[in-house]
Amino acid sequence: MAKIVLRDGTVIEDYGKPYFVAEVNSSHNGNVEVAKQMIYAAAEAGCNCVKFQSWSAESLYSATYYKANPISKRIVQKFSLSADQLKDMALYCNSKGIAFSSTPYSRPEVDFLLDECCAPFVKIASMDSNNYPYLRYIAKKGCPIVLSTGMSTIEEVAKAVEVIEEAGNSQICLLHCISIYPPELETIHLNNILGLRERFPQYPIGFSDHSHGVEMATAATALGACLIEKHLTLDHTKIGMDNQMATEPAEMKHMVDCCLNVQMAMGTKERVVLQAEQDQMLKMRRSVIVTRDMVAGEVLSYDTLDAKRPGTGISPVLIDSLVGKRLVRDVKADMLLEKEDIE
Repeated sequence: MAKIVLRDGTVIEDYGKPYFVAEVNSSHNGNVEVAKQMIYAAAEAGCNCVKFQSWSAESLYSATYYKANPISKRIVQKFSLSADQLKDMALYCNSKGIAFSSTPYSRPEVDFLLDECCAPFVKIASMDSNNYPYLRYIAKKGCPIVLSTGMSTIEEVAKAVEVIEEAGNSQICLLHCISIYPPELETIHLNNILGLRERFPQYPIGFSDHSHGVEMATAATALGACLIEKHLTLDHTKIGMDNQMATEPAEMKHMVDCCLNVQMAMGTKERVVLQAEQDQMLKMRRSVIVTRDMVAGEVLSYDTLDAKRPGTGISPVLIDSLVGKRLVRDVKADMLLEKEDIE
C-alpha cells in the first residue's frame, strides 16, 4: 500500500488506521485560551493532530482586496494567531500528546512551521494547488506534504504533483476535497478517492471532510482513506469563519470511533474461516437424516434422505454418494444417519 512517513515517524498509508486531523481554522476566534481548549478536546476525541492556519492579514489577501473591502483586514487580524501564539500552540499540543501542524500561506510561515514548531508535515491548501513557485519552495524543504485537491481538475492535481516531484519531494499525501462549506451530498463524490488512487498509486489518499455528520468520513475510511481531516469547534452555533459547518467535540469523538471500527472491520480480501465459526459448524450446519423409518436391507434414495441440524453427523455434501447404498441396520425417521448404518 502507498504510504508516507511524517517527520515524527508516524506512518500514513492507504487502508491503514486513519490519521485524524482536527482542523481548527479560525474557530478559536483569535482567543488563545479557546484554542487550547480545542487542542484538549481534539486529543480527548482521539485525533492524532490539531491543524491551525498560519495566515496573517499580510499573507492572506492583497492590498487591492483590502482597498475594496476595508473592514476585512480588521476581521483577518482578529481571527489570526501570531507566530508566538502558534509556537505556544505547538508546545501545548506536545504537552497533550497530540501533533501540531498548520497551513502556511507564505514562505516565512513555512519556515517557521518547520523550524520553530517542528510540524510533522505541511498542509497545502486547495487554493495553492496551482501556485507552482510556492509548491517548489515547500517541496525543497524536504518535508512530508499533505496536498488538498479542492477546486482542482485532475490535470491540475497531476501538475501540482509533478511540480513537487521535480523539486525532489516524493513524500506526498493527496486529499480528496470539495471546497464548499458544507457541500451537498451529491457533490461529495467519495469515489474520487478511488480515482486519485488509480491515477497516483504511489501516494496515499485521504479525505478532507467539510460535510455535516460522521457518515462521509466513515465511508471514506471504508474506501481506504489514510487521513481524515475534519473541522473542529467547541460550539458550532457561534458566528465565525466555517464555524457553522465544524464538528463539536462529542461528534468528533464519535466520528473517530466509527472510522476506527470500520477500518478494523474491513480486514483483508483473503477469505478466512475463523476458529469460532468452525466451532459453530457443529451447532449450525446440517447432517444427513432419513425421512422415514427404514429397515436393514433397504436402499437409500434421494426421497429417503434429507439434512437437519446439528452438524455432528454425515455432511450433506455426501448425499449424492449415499444414494444407492444399502442399510445394514434399522434407522428411525428424522434420526441422524451414521456411517455404521450403511454398507
